[in-house]
This record gives sequence, structure tokens and C-alpha cells, in this order.
Amino acid sequence: MNKKLLKIGHRGAKTHVAENTIASIEKALEFNVDAIEIDVHKCASGELVVFHDFTLDKKTNGSGEVAKHTLVQLKKLKVNDEYEIPTLEEVLNTIDKKCILNIELKGRNTALISCKIIAEYIKTHQWSLDHFLISSFQHHELETVYKLNNLLRLGVLTKANVSDAIEFANTINAYAIHPNVSLVTKDNVRLAQSKGYKVLTWTVNDKPTIERMKTYGVDGIISDNPELI
Repeated sequence: MNKKLLKIGHRGAKTHVAENTIASIEKALEFNVDAIEIDVHKCASGELVVFHDFTLDKKTNGSGEVAKHTLVQLKKLKVNDEYEIPTLEEVLNTIDKKCILNIELKGRNTALISCKIIAEYIKTHQWSLDHFLISSFQHHELETVYKLNNLLRLGVLTKANVSDAIEFANTINAYAIHPNVSLVTKDNVRLAQSKGYKVLTWTVNDKPTIERMKTYGVDGIISDNPELI
């Protein structure tokens, strides 16, 4: 029997609607994804906002660092002249347990508040630990999550070296390795899986590469075009 391949929407459904917006999350849900990956930053007033870049200049009508703006200031801005920057809670309320949420800790000091919000949603909104996956390139953020709640599933992002990612994953009892698609080989997929890790690769956007990743036996594919998986 074939194992289930996780179909994961990258920042929602990035090709179709502006990334990391509620509309993009809703579009990904229309494609019946198994999971949605988003990015979070802590803003100046302490909330977690869902946004990829460290600065506002490229994606919004604002400028400067996301972390130096309050939520009130960020809510006045528009992404692609149309969409609001959502909070993590707004994304959670939109998904409402319909799929797994992969929260990438993008900005600094995002681990603690992410754990608090997750704990709150498990306690009061009937979410479970299995609804969440926490990933990051930043090892210290993942280490903080592990110290706060070692039951949360952790994913180690890498665009450099799968073996190094596995080595670090051992120290935090990680659930998955998230390698850039350019790093993925049949051998390192097997290596990671032999050590008990899932392999979720990003960002795989065309049909031939998606099919190649399937032949390599990855456990999940993160895509701007999740409908192609």
C-alpha cells in the first residue's frame, strides 16, 4: 500500500492569490490540501503576524521592518493593494482544523508566542497537537519550542545540507526535515527516513519536478500550486 503524500500549500496558494493572506489560505483549502505552510513574525506590539519578508517594502504599500511596526500600523497596510496582513489567530480561525498548519518561525522571538497560541487553541478550540507542525531555519527558535513543549512536531528547514539538518534534528527530536528541492536525492530521502524523519520538500511548482519528488519517496511536497500534486 502506498503511503499518503502530504499536499502542502505554500503560504496558502501563492500562485493564485497573494501569499500569506486569508484569501490565499481559503484558496488552498479549496484545493483540499493536507496542510498549509505560513510564515510568522512578531510585531512591535507583541502579536504574531503572517508575512514572509522581514521588510514591508516589496509586498505592501508600507516600508521598513515588520518587527518595528505595531499590529494597528500593519493592519492599515495593504498587500498587493488589496489584502490585509493577518494575525496567526485569524489564519487559525480560517483553517478551523480543516488541515494541518505548518507555522514557519521566520522572525526572531516567535517561538514563545507561537507555543502560547497553540496551547490556547488546543485548550479552547479543540485543536490537537497533530494539527500543528513548527518549522524554521533558525535553530534557536526550534530549540526554544522544544524546551517549551517537546510534544510539538518540529521541522528543520535547510537549503544547504540534508546531513547537517539531520544532525541538528537529532538534538530536538524533530519530526521532519524540510529540504529545498534542489538538495533532494533518493539517497538523502532514504537516509532521513531511515532515521525516523519525514521529508517535506519545498518549493516544488511544476509537474515534472513534482513527479520526480514522488519517485524519490518524499513524504510531502510544499507547492505554490498545490492543485498539481
